[in-house]
Amino acid sequence: MGKVMLISGGSRGIGAATARLAARDGWDVVVNYARNQDAARSVVAEVEAAGRKAVAIQADTGNPEDVARLFTESDAAFGRLDAFVNNAGIVNRMSRLDARDPADLQRIIAVNLTGAILGCAEAVRRMSTNHGGNGGSIVNVSSVASRLGGAGNYVDYAATKGGIDSLTIGLAQEVAGEGIRVNAVRPGVIDTDIHNDLGDAPGRVARLGATVPAKRAGTADEVAETIVWLCSDAASYVSMSLMEVSGAR
Repeated sequence: MGKVMLISGGSRGIGAATARLAARDGWDVVVNYARNQDAARSVVAEVEAAGRKAVAIQADTGNPEDVARLFTESDAAFGRLDAFVNNAGIVNRMSRLDARDPADLQRIIAVNLTGAILGCAEAVRRMSTNHGGNGGSIVNVSSVASRLGGAGNYVDYAATKGGIDSLTIGLAQEVAGEGIRVNAVRPGVIDTDIHNDLGDAPGRVARLGATVPAKRAGTADEVAETIVWLCSDAASYVSMSLMEVSGAR
């Protein structure tokens, strides 16, 4: 059996691109999704078409019980875990922080930060040599928003991604002696449909892309290539990095 990668939020955007590229490089893949079963099944079919095994597992990463079940069902499907791509995330519609509904704040923290922390803990329990595992890689998907702050648009989202950066730094040091590498990617303006959720589409990607020093938006595949590399043996001494995929933004 090949190495197994679990991708939270794997049915669209960066997560789906990561699944496809991981299959190209010989990984079997667990595709987690929250609602869009058809999209998840489509990604599974693409992985299988590349000659690898895949399974789609529904779980809302904002729900602690679902996070635990996701990993349990992954165990049942493959019996091992070698990489966890902590990609699931949401945005609220653009707003100043003082206009946010507290329920929206609770939800974004539950998915983007609490769920990510719980997912990392589940992955460590399976991969750490202290727990009888064989080591592995965790890649957290952060954002350049963690250092830009998102003023006037999504300070709440940026704050959750700042938490992801801190999680990456601390956890990397905590488990470095247990065979686990922990890194983060911080995408900039990437052409995915998450921009639609902000309520500023159409045209947002092209508009912001023109302001990037590279003069364009990035693609999900460009972020996914970095993620898959960080999970590979080629990155065997890379840990605690916050790797920007942002066109110098």
